[in-house]
Amino acid sequence: MLVIGLALGACAGGDGGDDNTVAMQSGQRFEPETLTVSAGTTVTFVNDSDEGHTVTAYEEELPEGAPYFSSGGFESEDAARDDVAGGLLSTGEEFEVTFDQPGTYGYVCIPHEGSNMTGSVVVEE
Repeated sequence: MLVIGLALGACAGGDGGDDNTVAMQSGQRFEPETLTVSAGTTVTFVNDSDEGHTVTAYEEELPEGAPYFSSGGFESEDAARDDVAGGLLSTGEEFEVTFDQPGTYGYVCIPHEGSNMTGSVVVEE
């Protein structure tokens, strides 16, 4: 099961310092770029920059049978790419995903894909 949520984090300290937090930072990068967690962990993505970002799973980089995830609640990568604005997280906004299935989950910020704003979550049993 994959649980997804979106919240406003006016006071969120998403500097990547929390073990289960990935910050979207100025310089168009995810910090940390790769996060390793145990199955069942909820990861919080926090936009700490002054520009909008997305968290969009690469469908081809999901473990077999794992559900798709993206900010904006899209059901596929194509749908997320067709409506980038619908998945943008503003400054201070958070997006949560609970990863239950072991494997590696690759994701991207669509508007900054050309700047290589990509990351991955490695889920261990």
